[in-house]
Amino acid sequence: MAALQDHPLRFQLANELHARPFPTLEAPCRAAYLAFKPATNAAARERDEDRAHLIELLDRYGAPHPQPGATHWFGAIGNHMLKWESHTEFVTYTLFGRGVAEVPFDAATFAMFPDDWLANAPGVRVTSILLRVEQANLADTSGVDAKLESWFVPESLAVARVLDDAAVVAGDFRIDPSGHMRFAVFTNPETGPRRLGRIVQRLTEIETYKSMSMLGFARARETSAELGTLDARLGQAMEAMTRTSDAAETLDELLSISSSLETLRARAAFRFAATGAYEAIVNQRIAILREERFGGRQTFAEFMMRRFDPAMRTVKATDTRLQATAERAIRAGDLLRTRVDVDRSAQNQKLLESMDRRADLQLRLQRTMEGLSVVAISYYAVNLVLYLLTPVA
Repeated sequence: MAALQDHPLRFQLANELHARPFPTLEAPCRAAYLAFKPATNAAARERDEDRAHLIELLDRYGAPHPQPGATHWFGAIGNHMLKWESHTEFVTYTLFGRGVAEVPFDAATFAMFPDDWLANAPGVRVTSILLRVEQANLADTSGVDAKLESWFVPESLAVARVLDDAAVVAGDFRIDPSGHMRFAVFTNPETGPRRLGRIVQRLTEIETYKSMSMLGFARARETSAELGTLDARLGQAMEAMTRTSDAAETLDELLSISSSLETLRARAAFRFAATGAYEAIVNQRIAILREERFGGRQTFAEFMMRRFDPAMRTVKATDTRLQATAERAIRAGDLLRTRVDVDRSAQNQKLLESMDRRADLQLRLQRTMEGLSVVAISYYAVNLVLYLLTPVA
């Protein structure tokens, strides 16, 4: 075995699977969560700026720095634990603290993030979450019901028992007056700290990837408006092809439409593809929770089916429509090219017929000239013979 040579990336890739462990939490506790992303071109952002922003926060609490090029960090800052992760388009900060405030979902937990540090963030907020974890007797749901009624908006409240009745999770996916989402976890005393950490991690992931998916819905709305205009222009251009019109003018219009469609596809391609990936993660995270109905209320999966899935179907429909319109423009160009080829063939046929007529006229003229030449030659030959025979006569 000593003679075997390892791939240069073997240990790095193997350790990557264990690099982002779930937090270990004990109830009661609380968490404050932030997700940032640049407003544009987030996937190509400068990652060093994200790490520099993290290091600025760590220096304020005297915490150790992450390794150069790190995409995750977990450690203590003050009396809290901080988990930082860098993803393809965004970075996340999660603060974990022991105990819960007397006032439910007290935004004071976010005071660990200084205001001037937040103002210098290399991006804009995608989402932020206040999460409250309490122990509860889940056999008697009266206490939990009372808290849900006072903490959340009943119309959009989603509640479920998760992981074989290990906990009850709840949230209404609404932004509260302090600007944060709210989630509550009521856990059985028997639930282990690692399982509780997984539940909290899943809730933050569901909200984050849901928010990222909805960016695709916003892009779909913008794309639909532009696509409607291009679709109308394409229809007019195709109608013009059926009439006697200038093919060059129609071709210029089709080229303009095709160029606009390709630009639109290029702008939307990454966002629509990312939306599909984020949607899959949301549904996967919900499925992993193994939900069971609590008190007749809607589960997270039902909430997503009613509120989230229609938006995702809109994104898919817009993407399909965009592809179909681009293909129509290609077919229209092919039809116009066929029409131009047919017109050119007809022109070539007429040109050949005209050349045939000219060739026939030239042949007739040549025969006429040959006949006249024979007459002229005969005339001069007869005269020459007469000149020769006259002395003899």
